[in-house]
Amino acid sequence: MKVWKIIYQIVFYLAAGLPLWAQEQPINGKPNIIYIYADDLGYAELGAYGQQQIKTPHLDRMASEGMRFTQHYSGAPVCAPSRCMLMTGKHAGHAYIRGNYPLGGGTDESERGQMPLPEGTYTLPKMLQEAGYVTGMSGKWGLGMHNTTGSPLRQGFDYYFGYLDQRQAHSHYPTHLWENDREVPLNNTFIEVHRPLDPKTATKADFESFKGETFAPALMTARALDFIDAHQKRPFFLYLPYTLPHASLQAPDVYIDRYKDKFADTPYYGQGGYASTLYPRATYAAMISFLDDQVGLIMDKIKELGLDENTIIMFSSDNGTAFNGGVDYNFFQSVGGLHGFKMDVYEGGIREPFLVRWPGKVAPNSTSDLISAQYDVMATVAEVVDARLANTDGVSLLPTLLGNDSKQQTRSFLYWEYPEKGGQLAIRIGDWKGVKVDLKENPGNPWMLFNLQTDRGETKDVAREHPDLLKKLDEIVAREHQMSHLREWNFVDSKKP
Repeated sequence: MKVWKIIYQIVFYLAAGLPLWAQEQPINGKPNIIYIYADDLGYAELGAYGQQQIKTPHLDRMASEGMRFTQHYSGAPVCAPSRCMLMTGKHAGHAYIRGNYPLGGGTDESERGQMPLPEGTYTLPKMLQEAGYVTGMSGKWGLGMHNTTGSPLRQGFDYYFGYLDQRQAHSHYPTHLWENDREVPLNNTFIEVHRPLDPKTATKADFESFKGETFAPALMTARALDFIDAHQKRPFFLYLPYTLPHASLQAPDVYIDRYKDKFADTPYYGQGGYASTLYPRATYAAMISFLDDQVGLIMDKIKELGLDENTIIMFSSDNGTAFNGGVDYNFFQSVGGLHGFKMDVYEGGIREPFLVRWPGKVAPNSTSDLISAQYDVMATVAEVVDARLANTDGVSLLPTLLGNDSKQQTRSFLYWEYPEKGGQLAIRIGDWKGVKVDLKENPGNPWMLFNLQTDRGETKDVAREHPDLLKKLDEIVAREHQMSHLREWNFVDSKKP
């Protein structure tokens, strides 16, 4: 090993607060685990899921070299609760965080983060620490600031880098990020991304004002690669929650140039929130292609270090595609014919791409229609590494991943409750999906019922024809809903759902 690399690894370990001897631990047979999380990526925005306009060769390769799930779900239709449920293995009726709950504003001075995870939460990284893993995160957290119980260092991560506050992540050119509870200044000036432009007077310079020098997602990858380098000799867990393609529509020019002459773009002036851009379609495609390239860099690093067959890489998204900020979901057919978007418990808001690559274990170019959720990841990982699992709503997907479908535990339902956008409930039982909306204003609203096998787009409500199923839905709500600690999240009357 070169002297400079030894020095770098010593500095990295000291910065992460880890013992220097940790890097000398040999691989003990437990696989490395990398979980990559997109932000607001639609179900059909990857080539492997039918996307025609946006190029995603690395993620498509990941699908061809692993397993593609077609009926996988996030725990919620927005950022923070989905991240909570992924990290804790709980569904929305039990999770501590059930909606986006900002504690501050979007400026540097008002940065306060979101509702933090409480002290004593049993998380996926804590479970893996107990199993002998070194744990790292590079990306967007959204579950508490550095000076709260929700800091990643207090929730099971040995090292982290990135955004703590989701509102700060509305700009991909922030003035700072966070590393192990310390603020890291970047070579960017503050951009008020929600400042609209006047279409009558806007100049090219006005559009350029929404760009910075340092693109945060690129730094996330750089820190992730450093983490892999530093910990290649022992089992590691790396959580990579990227901020792409969440608006604002911002991307390096070299990526925008790939698409700007292809889509007959017209300028977006910020009228629907977030940053203005001359090429909204091209910029959105550029963000997804940039994300795809980052996945390629991670896979290449794993292969370069000889860790390919001892590393599980998973990829998904926290919720469905956005409906604002200049995102043209119709042009890209982002939800692939599903109904709804981000903030909806309809399929378009919660059904997500899910890819798993584990050479030698997961069959290449395989597809699974198993009904599953992101809160299954904790149970799956626990079985993989033989870790202690406590109080989870998830089931292990390992039998399916290994091709042992006959041994896969089947589940009787998936459950969602979402207190925003009027208050919503959803339950999936096999091919059946029950949905309730606008429950805060109209708590007596009835169930809508859809058969997803014959009505993938949730267009035909057949509730009147199946009173037996409606009764079962009511019973699940009464059993699974727990009162929240927040008044505004308690919109469900589990006695009279």
